[in-house]
Amino acid sequence: MYKRFDAVRANLFRETRAEIATAALAVAMGVIAGLGAVGFRKLIGIFHNLFFYGRFDTVYDNLQHSLPSTWGAFVILAPVVGALIVTFLVNNFAPEAKGHGIPEVIDAVYFKRGVIRAPVVLIKALASSISIGSGGSVGREGPIVQIGAAFGSQLALWMKIPEWQRLVLIACGGGAGIAATFNTPLGGVLFAAELLLVEISARTLIPVMIASGTASLIGLAFFGDSASFVMPPLMLSHPAAIPGLELLSYILMGLLTGIAGMLYIRSIYWFEDLFKHIPGKGYLRHALGMLLIGVLMYLMLRYAGHYYTEGVGYATVQDALGGALTMGWLALLLAVLKVLATSITLGSGASGGVFSPSLYIGAMLGAAFAAGVHALVPGASITIGTAAVIGMACMVGATTGAAVTAVVMTFEMTRDYHVIIPLIISVSMAYAMRRLLLADTVYTMKLTRRGQHITTAIQSQLYLTRLALEFINAPFLCLHADAILDHALKRWRRLHKTPRVVLLDGETLVGIVPAHALRAAVDSGVARSTPLRELADLKPVVVESTIQVFDLVSLLRRQRAHNALMTRDGTVAGPDSVLGVVTWEDLVENVNLAGSLDLGNEEPKQKPPDQSTPP
Repeated sequence: MYKRFDAVRANLFRETRAEIATAALAVAMGVIAGLGAVGFRKLIGIFHNLFFYGRFDTVYDNLQHSLPSTWGAFVILAPVVGALIVTFLVNNFAPEAKGHGIPEVIDAVYFKRGVIRAPVVLIKALASSISIGSGGSVGREGPIVQIGAAFGSQLALWMKIPEWQRLVLIACGGGAGIAATFNTPLGGVLFAAELLLVEISARTLIPVMIASGTASLIGLAFFGDSASFVMPPLMLSHPAAIPGLELLSYILMGLLTGIAGMLYIRSIYWFEDLFKHIPGKGYLRHALGMLLIGVLMYLMLRYAGHYYTEGVGYATVQDALGGALTMGWLALLLAVLKVLATSITLGSGASGGVFSPSLYIGAMLGAAFAAGVHALVPGASITIGTAAVIGMACMVGATTGAAVTAVVMTFEMTRDYHVIIPLIISVSMAYAMRRLLLADTVYTMKLTRRGQHITTAIQSQLYLTRLALEFINAPFLCLHADAILDHALKRWRRLHKTPRVVLLDGETLVGIVPAHALRAAVDSGVARSTPLRELADLKPVVVESTIQVFDLVSLLRRQRAHNALMTRDGTVAGPDSVLGVVTWEDLVENVNLAGSLDLGNEEPKQKPPDQSTPP
């Protein structure tokens, strides 16, 4: 008994020492991320002044519109020059630096055991600051998150600490970067919790809190005790009981912003696919895209008075918040143009974030909505500034999936408790509408397109004891093994979701066509006469209906299988015996497998897979 007590005490001592060490490293991460945010903003200022005015200067107030360039109309070429430099950096040093950054961090957390290469830190900072400074329509928050996460990964690798601590330091770096940029320490913590952490516990949350608080202090020292925007007062006349018109306005604004969020996400990846058709190593592709951006921003300067669509766009957001932008048609036009500019910038190959453009688009949509309400109902209590603030939160919550972060960050920036009520209502509606129309966020869609499926929730391990039958979340069709794609399409039209197709030859299971394979075949224009056998997984497993998730995970791993056919007794006796199909993606989506991938595995741990398939 004494030996057992000594072993328990020794284990507790080791755990406590590890948590203290993690807390100390979190302080270091807060300092690094805070200084990194400061340095990154200075880099943006340097490149902006070089590309627009031909001078070396770090001063750049992003709440003020950029003055007309000294190059005149030739400023159109500034984004093109920046594009060529960015493409060179990305192609030769760090391909991970391309794009908006956070998907690569999530990829590292879920599929690469938290390993982010060291060159990403420098190349991401340079590439993103050049993209933004030369006029690209991208944000700085995504790069700051990726830079902070890369620092955390490298620090953990250098210290040779366990994987769970490495993942925590990545979350510390990402959350601290957000906290320092916006002066929102709570927002930084929640951002890390909603998007980066795979475990929610005291040992993970406290380090993130320490890092975010430390980074916020660094931000205060350099940026002052103010948020990123000068917010208007948002006092509501009846904060405890919103009048019916206001309530309806907040609901409707949330729903409309949710639709806009879905279109924004689709637009980014549609343009990415479009630019892929341009051959070469990316130079022509990116240069062409940024030439369009240069033309757009110059036309905006000539006919609207400001560049408007270039850079992070915070000056335009500030116009809406301060009441200087009152024309609803102009606000709506700017929202559409920002979606277009951001999609072209990222789709052609730039390095930068989507967070700032989301704030911009949301603010413009909110301002346009308020102007429309006032046109229909003169004297309505909702103001353009208030609607712009709520629109910002709605767009961020809808596109990133971090709805709680959006609410809390906006509250921290306004410092007005009364805004909480409309924020909760509108952001919830926006998130729900986007989720209804599109399951993926702007971050996870990039991974889903690679076949990497991310769980949308962190759950207790009790789900492992549940019946796998409960996680069947899509319909299925049973067709003959010789069926063609046209047969499935005719049956598919009667269903609300994309089905899985079970191919049977009498009482013999031939294969399973997963839902994503069926969708991909339709989207890519595969001939309807194509045999379904060519699209099928020919090595599924057959399990009984009473199998638990724990045992199914173990079986899929041992068999290296992707799909399981569920029958009453584990044998196939024709179509009537089939109860459904459970895929690996179902388990990733509904069960927190991050902490249980080694359960039931009889083999030693191997190098993590590149895709979300059973390792």
